[in-house]
Amino acid sequence: MPAEPRPYKILAGIVPCPHGWVVLRARLAGITLAAEGATVERSLRDLLDERPMFDAAAIDAPIGLDDEPGLPFRQCDEEAREYVGWPRAVAIYGVGSRSSYEYVTGTQAAQHEPWMNGADKRRHARLREVTMEIQPHHARRIAAGHPDVSFTAMNGDVGLRTSPWHEDGRQERLELIRQQLPGLDEVVSRTPPEGAHPKMVVDAAAMLWTARRQAGRAISRFPLDPVWDSEGIRMQLVR
Repeated sequence: MPAEPRPYKILAGIVPCPHGWVVLRARLAGITLAAEGATVERSLRDLLDERPMFDAAAIDAPIGLDDEPGLPFRQCDEEAREYVGWPRAVAIYGVGSRSSYEYVTGTQAAQHEPWMNGADKRRHARLREVTMEIQPHHARRIAAGHPDVSFTAMNGDVGLRTSPWHEDGRQERLELIRQQLPGLDEVVSRTPPEGAHPKMVVDAAAMLWTARRQAGRAISRFPLDPVWDSEGIRMQLVR
């Protein structure tokens, strides 16, 4: 007999960190969101293999990609940068082509994508993992987002001007979390798991907010008209 449906949905906000992935999980029952403490997961593959699987998750990483090198920003990135405005647009980084993630190291990929800087090279390993592991069937449950896009949406479509690395920026973001996801600010304010910076846990909360909207089919997308890559994955950022 088929299993009875769960009385709740399993959500997650996922962001990269030097040691893997910061994950903020929660259960959504009706309008009640109950979040667990953040964890650091070493392997995206293991995360995707979790059972029961996520009903909806948002990840701070590109999924749909151009096949060959070109400009650093996809259409969705350009629209998202315009949406968040100055100065936070600089946090929406360039995205390599699918062929660039065939290279193991960021230094090798930079020879393929000359626009890459030091930060892009450091992010390469995590983004390569996304490219290797997330398949079209995963993309139905896991959406690509960005914390600055989510916080702008949480702030009434007004871009933030503070830095999340500074205390005033952290407090501004915690207040938005408090307003939009009551109770989650306490979870986010706990000591972060080993290998994660407090800023990354705050970012994961923004991704969890977007995952909740995805679960309720309330997300909007950049771009509005779908653009698909050669793997059948939509090149988009959601909020």
